[in-house]
Amino acid sequence: MKQLLSAGLAFFVKLLCGAQARWCDCTPDPRQRIYFANHSSHLDMLLVWAALPPEIRNSCRPVAALDYWSQSAARRFIAGRIFHAVMIQRPDKAARESRTSLRAARSLLDPLVEALDQGASLIIFPEGTRGSGEDVKPFKGGLYHLCKLRQEVEAVPIGLENLNRILPKGEFLPVPLLSRISFGPPLHVKAGEGKDEFLERARQAVCALRLS
Repeated sequence: MKQLLSAGLAFFVKLLCGAQARWCDCTPDPRQRIYFANHSSHLDMLLVWAALPPEIRNSCRPVAALDYWSQSAARRFIAGRIFHAVMIQRPDKAARESRTSLRAARSLLDPLVEALDQGASLIIFPEGTRGSGEDVKPFKGGLYHLCKLRQEVEAVPIGLENLNRILPKGEFLPVPLLSRISFGPPLHVKAGEGKDEFLERARQAVCALRLS
């Protein structure tokens, strides 16, 4: 039953978004990976998940914000039963600005590391929040720390285009338009590469896919 629901939802999302996946110097592979993409719409997570082949999708867990995906029974069902999402509680502004914010931020990685250790792949959005869709904001440090902690896991950049127009921020009804999703060559943290350097390299990889 779950597989039928997953296949049906994936078909509907791809039909709605009019997207075909492009694999640029990268091939679909069931090996464990961290898929990371730009973020401008609540459809982003759905499309990345739907664009993966079924044999990859079934072992891939999106990282989702608890405050959004727990707001209704339908969202909780989709996130928990279909996506098997890793739910995280995003810190509020006061928590981010407190002296304990660094420790709290690191604790957010614990369920992600646990999911990786259980053999799952992850889908994450390193900007941390939705952008306008016009550019890609600087990445938060979580992607770097995950890649450092589990250096054997490939990090695959994804460029998403036009999702912000299909489902703009604050809207509830999607508008059927064409979108694009592009998967790029896997990345690893290089020897001696610092956090800021890696995050900018990863961000530029996403930007290049959106422009190609």
